[in-house]
Amino acid sequence: MTLKTERLLLRPWRDTDAADLYEYAKDVRVGPIAGWPPHTSEENSADIIRTVFNHPEVYAVELEENRRTVGCVGILIGSDSNFEISEQEGEIAYWIGVPYWGKGLIPEAVREVMRHAFENLKLKALWCGYFADNVQSYAAQSKCGFRFHHTEENKYNQFLQDYRTEHISRISRQEWLEHTKLQGQELR
Repeated sequence: MTLKTERLLLRPWRDTDAADLYEYAKDVRVGPIAGWPPHTSEENSADIIRTVFNHPEVYAVELEENRRTVGCVGILIGSDSNFEISEQEGEIAYWIGVPYWGKGLIPEAVREVMRHAFENLKLKALWCGYFADNVQSYAAQSKCGFRFHHTEENKYNQFLQDYRTEHISRISRQEWLEHTKLQGQELR
């Protein structure tokens, strides 16, 4: 499935995305704040595409204007999530390359996968987390209507083998409908 926004195509990852993925995922400012190590080679990125990103609701974030893959957004449903949630709920995960920070692309992508999750997948709630000090992620979640739910202290991160504080946000389908209605009124 491919989802489309004003500036983005959200589509399944392809092996041919490995070079673009490596270009942005090797940057030490990207992975560690999201909880994963920087990529070490194009082959490493290709392996991540074949394994970690090889799920039905994990999308490459592709710029409409030049067809470059610059990030990732996905919905991890039920037991695929990093949180203990029901099979009618999902976790939104995302990242984007440093040159695209602050351009509103991730909130744009997240809003579209939220729409898809609630309208097409019929999920009842969505969850999203960010590690302490990751203010960019917090800002993206806030723009999309997520509300703080709880904090987990000393949470083990298997990818970097460290312990972190993670703040967890949530939005129900009803809250999303209300937020979307408010956003529509603000745009007029």
